[in-house]
Amino acid sequence: MKVLVAVKRVVDYNVKVRVKSDNSGVDIANVKMSMNPFDEIAIEEAVRLREKGLVTEVIAVSCGVTQCQETLRTAMAIGADRAILVETTQELQPLAVAKLLKALMDKEQPGLVILGKQAIDDDCNQTGQMLAALADLPQATFASKVEVADGKAIVTREVDGGLETIAVNLPAIITTDLRLNEPRYVTLPNIMKAKKKQLDVFKPEDLGVDVVPRIKTLKVSEPPKRSAGIKVPDVATLVDKLKNVAKVI
Repeated sequence: MKVLVAVKRVVDYNVKVRVKSDNSGVDIANVKMSMNPFDEIAIEEAVRLREKGLVTEVIAVSCGVTQCQETLRTAMAIGADRAILVETTQELQPLAVAKLLKALMDKEQPGLVILGKQAIDDDCNQTGQMLAALADLPQATFASKVEVADGKAIVTREVDGGLETIAVNLPAIITTDLRLNEPRYVTLPNIMKAKKKQLDVFKPEDLGVDVVPRIKTLKVSEPPKRSAGIKVPDVATLVDKLKNVAKVI
């Protein structure tokens, strides 16, 4: 069984994000980029399934600029067998990515697709669900535990009320939550091996997919700076200010 894992190149989570001076978007010039943390978890889970003998091949996929090859090399250093880059300079929105992944699914015929539940740059949490709808396949989102057996995936998922366990028939789409696993440390020998692994490059038009954005960003701005707090001398004053100034009680 093949597993397709989508990975995204994002601004590193340790970097303080800055908005462009014209408020058109986030400034990524000379900023450290890395793999989306949720996608690292997805790659790790796929590799663990292969190590258990449940999966024969792990294919990492990324969509975006040429530099996404670095992200794919990292995925292969973690343990992916080969990689596919859908190269484009166009801004990719969740629906466009879902369509590209659907086209690759038709080409590769994987038994399982694993994605991070969301990317830390746009926080959309949409691609996995859109892909499931386009492919007409069962989905299990926010997975904190995955077991594969007898043509099914048993997935424990995190919901508002606690945990929910569901069974989905394969092929299926799974999106990963933070508590699913802890990605392994990438060693230098594996980084060197990743350089020799197969990496195929396609264009969106090669897959017959239109990736023109359907949503326009009007303005991006930083959140307002938090104002300084004040000290009150007693409880009566606190209650008065909550009631008459903040108007929360």
